[in-house]
Amino acid sequence: MEIKVRQNDVISALKDCYDPEIPVNIYDLGLIYKIEINVRKVEITMTLTSPFCPATDFMVEDIKNKVKIMSGAEDVELNVVFDPPWDQSKMSEEAKAQLGL
Repeated sequence: MEIKVRQNDVISALKDCYDPEIPVNIYDLGLIYKIEINVRKVEITMTLTSPFCPATDFMVEDIKNKVKIMSGAEDVELNVVFDPPWDQSKMSEEAKAQLGL
């Protein structure tokens, strides 16, 4: 029997990933638009706070590695989109409080 990746494990991994310029995890920042799981493959659609983020490559590799390790996924596909654009309304209440908003 094949073990399926659990969404909670993927979310936990995403909450361990940070934009290097903002001290809030990418999940609570509202950068994650969609998580799709197909047994052991995870597809994540996300955005960045800015299309000109200099840490994009670092963040993509960090996310893929942490999701694989923490969820047991064999494959992680990351789709970075900029439509709809990110804004502060996508942040969780916890993230807003953490940033004093």
